[in-house]
Amino acid sequence: METHGPLAVIWVAAGLIAFYIALIWINSLLGLFLTPLFIIPLTWLQDKLKKRKARKSQKR
Repeated sequence: METHGPLAVIWVAAGLIAFYIALIWINSLLGLFLTPLFIIPLTWLQDKLKKRKARKSQKR
């Protein structure tokens, strides 16, 4: 069995903390920048559907 000292445990803990902070940061950025890429085209689609419904109701 291999043993490690307290410095190694602290080193691994610091690495894991840095990893999870980076993971949270990148996921936050992805949400911030990718959300408009989906929401903006959806609003365009909703506008087109609304115009189509308005034209259909005017023809009747």
